[in-house]
Amino acid sequence: MVFPERFSNLPVATWPRLRALLDVPSKASDVINMTIGEPRHAFPAFVGDILAANLEGFNNYPSNEGQADLLTAMGGFLKRRYGLDIPNEQIIALNGTREGLYNAAMALCPETKNGQQPAILTPNPFYPVYGVAALSVGATPVYIPATESSGHLPDLAAIPADVLDRTAIAYICSPANPQGAVADEAYWRAAIALAETHDFKIFADECYSEIYRTTPPPGALEIAHRMGADPDRVMIFQSLSKRSNLPGLRCGFAAGGAKSIARLRQLRAFAGAPLSGPLQVVATKVWNDEAHVDENRALYHRKYEIADDIFGHIPGYKSPQAGFFLWLPVLDGEQAALRLWQETGVRTLPGAYLSQDVDGQNPGKHYIRVALVAPTQEMQRGLTLIRDCLYG
Repeated sequence: MVFPERFSNLPVATWPRLRALLDVPSKASDVINMTIGEPRHAFPAFVGDILAANLEGFNNYPSNEGQADLLTAMGGFLKRRYGLDIPNEQIIALNGTREGLYNAAMALCPETKNGQQPAILTPNPFYPVYGVAALSVGATPVYIPATESSGHLPDLAAIPADVLDRTAIAYICSPANPQGAVADEAYWRAAIALAETHDFKIFADECYSEIYRTTPPPGALEIAHRMGADPDRVMIFQSLSKRSNLPGLRCGFAAGGAKSIARLRQLRAFAGAPLSGPLQVVATKVWNDEAHVDENRALYHRKYEIADDIFGHIPGYKSPQAGFFLWLPVLDGEQAALRLWQETGVRTLPGAYLSQDVDGQNPGKHYIRVALVAPTQEMQRGLTLIRDCLYG
């Protein structure tokens, strides 16, 4: 039996690896899970009624690229949020944004770039699908440190020109998971200009764009339009998982240039997993509504304040600009996560489980990621236990 070698060097996936680490007894009687970014705020109250009213849609095959009303709602969000006028033909509904981040590489990464094996850039730490997408298309994943010295965003300007010349795609996550850093307009302008010079595409993962403190993070497609860049230079990815507390709905979308979206639609016509019809109707209403988003953001504002109050005096603590994770400095992430679990019952994620070793260095080794998704009182109790255990 012969199996492909391209995935043979994959590390153990994040969650099985975490379970193996924490599969030991804890002294605590209560468990506070702060590992996964699974929002636990209420989703919009109207979701159930809309779903119930459209159950007959489960009798039909759904639209692969998204029903017209859904695409229009997604375009309406882009207009309200970024001032963009994107036609439906340049938007595609996704069965969860992870699917799109993967399939976009399948659809758009060339077999060679300037006569060489293409490179796909990914921040380090990273969302694991970026690297797997690179391996799937026969590209070389190049992990770019996103550390404190670079503002917790990948410093593309520091990449050697010969690597950029064979780069086909650069994944950039803003607001960043896990660090909560935001790419400002100057960052996006520099990244897009570099992509224009070296002829590669930017895949902007903007799933956390609606959870921020005071200033809405700029969008990559928004800045590309202002610059007059090639319309196919940037593709953005959005999601209802964080914006609307609906990770189980599995509704996201990609938007970009007409040629790029057409190629992604063509691939998904053969291999896509479309969102079911009734869920598309629900998603249409959710994308059209901003009131619940404002309420959700206000809850996170309070959580930011609590986190800053608890950890503000800790050396190296950096309050997140956006998103719902804390990226807490520790001596060793695995040791800290194990100690927290055994002594307090708080489960956190070692930063190294979101990072790749490069030249013997792992930029996540000295951090733990803490999700601020639990109800406020539970979250506050968990953060207090973390402080007292690790920094007391």
